[in-house]
Formats: sequence, C-alpha cells, structure tokens
Amino acid sequence: MTQRMNVESFNLDHRTVAAPYVRLADRKTLPAGDVVCKYDVRFTQPNTAHLQMDTVHSLEHLFAEHSRNHSDDVLDFSPMGCQTGFYLMLAGDRPDEAVRDLVAATLRDVLEATEVPAANEVQCGWGAHHSLSGAQEAAAAFLACRDQWAQVTR
Repeated sequence: MTQRMNVESFNLDHRTVAAPYVRLADRKTLPAGDVVCKYDVRFTQPNTAHLQMDTVHSLEHLFAEHSRNHSDDVLDFSPMGCQTGFYLMLAGDRPDEAVRDLVAATLRDVLEATEVPAANEVQCGWGAHHSLSGAQEAAAAFLACRDQWAQVTR
C-alpha cells in the first residue's frame, strides 16, 4: 500500500480519472469557522495531453478576472504545474452543480473576450507570453464536454 501524502492530488490515481471534469479536491474549515473549498478543474487527460503554457497563462488571467463577475466567493484560480488543469479556490460551501455553473459562465466569457486581461509588462510577470486563441480553443473544448464534468473516474 502506498503511503498517504499530505497533498490531496498526490493521493489521486491519475490513471483512473476521466478528464475533463470539475471535482471538489479539498475542503478546509479555518480556525474562525470559515470554509474554503478547492476544486480540481481538469482540462486534459493526465499523462496523455496537456495545455500549452501560453494557453495556461491566458486562461489563468481570463478566468481569474471574469469569474469574479459571477461570484464574490472566488479566492484564487491557479494553474497546475502539469499543465492539465487548474485549482479553483472558493470561500464557503455550495452544491457541485453551482460550481460547474460558475465555471461554465466564466468560460463563456472567455469565448467572448477580445483580449487577455493584464497581458502587459506592467501588470504581468511575462506579459508577452499569452494566447487568447489558445485559451478560447481550450475553453470551447471544455464547454463542449459539460455533460461529463461530474464524472471524475472511468
């Protein structure tokens, strides 16, 4: 038996997941009673495909900016180092379908975007490294599989 690791995703058998999906990866109750939930928003099948880094970078900017138009509970949207998805951090509990609705609404905004927010050297550490078209292609592919987002494993 493999030893349990401290990082939740290291305990996930990446061979058995079926991307794309949105899953609750972690839920923490903080000392003052506030709840923080982390969602695994998986765009591509682990160890089979990945997003290009300029696409990841642009999705990060677009989602981080536009998701806050749909919810005040968005704390963070961070890329996975493996380039297969993102972690969405939200304050409070909500039904899984509500999270999927938030993701879908935000990705529809990505499809309609005419530029990547803050894609410049004043507001970004690598302002020239973006791909709006790549982000929109990834968003469209993810949205096209919305009916599969609740199924995490095969």
